[in-house]
Amino acid sequence: MKTPTALPWFPTLRAAAALVLAVAAAGCQPGDGQHGGFPPPVVSTTTVEAKDVPITYEYVAQTAGFREVEVRARVTGILLKRNFTEGARVKKGDSLFTIDPEPFRTALARSQADLAVAEARLAQAKREADRLRPVFKLKAVSQKELDDAVSAEQIAEAEVNSVRARLNEARLNLEYSRVESPITGVTSRSVVSEGTLISGPNVLLTTVTQADPMYVNFGIPDRDRLAIRHAVEAGRLKLPPDGRFKATIKLADGSMYERPGVVGFTDLRVNHQTGTSEARAEVPNPGGQLRAGEFVRVVLQGAVRPGAIVVPQRAVMESPKGKYVYIVDAENKSQIRPVEAGDWTGDGWIINSGIQPGDRVVVEGVVKLSLMPPGVPVQVSDGPPLADGKSAPPAKKPATDKKT
Repeated sequence: MKTPTALPWFPTLRAAAALVLAVAAAGCQPGDGQHGGFPPPVVSTTTVEAKDVPITYEYVAQTAGFREVEVRARVTGILLKRNFTEGARVKKGDSLFTIDPEPFRTALARSQADLAVAEARLAQAKREADRLRPVFKLKAVSQKELDDAVSAEQIAEAEVNSVRARLNEARLNLEYSRVESPITGVTSRSVVSEGTLISGPNVLLTTVTQADPMYVNFGIPDRDRLAIRHAVEAGRLKLPPDGRFKATIKLADGSMYERPGVVGFTDLRVNHQTGTSEARAEVPNPGGQLRAGEFVRVVLQGAVRPGAIVVPQRAVMESPKGKYVYIVDAENKSQIRPVEAGDWTGDGWIINSGIQPGDRVVVEGVVKLSLMPPGVPVQVSDGPPLADGKSAPPAKKPATDKKT
């Protein structure tokens, strides 16, 4: 009977097992500056401090002309001519339309003739009354004859006043046949054409819009208004004087309009359909870059959060229980701090509670720490300058176990 020969792979398997045991044994030995046989994770931190932070609010808005006036005729007549170019700039008092003036000229001439007749009758009545007064003193005429003469003079004078009123009306109607621009601005298209019968103010002819300055209308959600009020009452927010926020405009393509304005009106009423309070900013528009009816975004500036603590957005983690950050304590060990995040400013969160000025918050290396239990030693690197101009404090060498 033959003796069994050794398998060809058995020495290799035995060597591999020995190598695994050696590595495991080495890993169990505490090493210099290691945690479980691995070097401490390298992180970057920022030392938080309390400072005044500007707060901005951004809302959807729509532009509107500073004044938008509907141009209507004051008299009835046939439209003879349009005297402006649609979309062109006009000045106050420029003629926009001409309504056939001939009927009004005729009415004016008739009123002038009626006035001449009435004035002649008044002059005759005065002469008659003047003749009877001395004769009445001589008792040559009766009291009734004098009273009739005086009454005739008064009636003639009233008739003169009535005709003068009709004359002024005819003169006004003739002037109103020239439809003028009530303001300086830019015209829209003409709604009617030549030859149309204009039935007075019922017919819209065109509109004129004053585009400098320009209004920017927007709505403030009721929840934002309440949050602002509560923050002010709690001392966490300071509003600009008289609540006059500075308003900058972000155009539809994302670019910023170069001329800022000021919020000049905020309605106390809340729209029951939209749940917002109407507000309006006034923005200079000398070059006409803004056009009425544009949808833009308005950014309100001027509010300040005093003594706020801001941490970069990437430092704030979120779990089912809420937001939290990692800090490095005095012993260079990581700790978890639950935080209450407030407003968003720039690329960071304003922290309402959870951390204090002087705490070192981990900015880089958060993912590494999330895979480890709290309290592990970390190595703080000298990273680039932070957003506030300060560099991370120098790292302390973590405590290590020495072999005995």
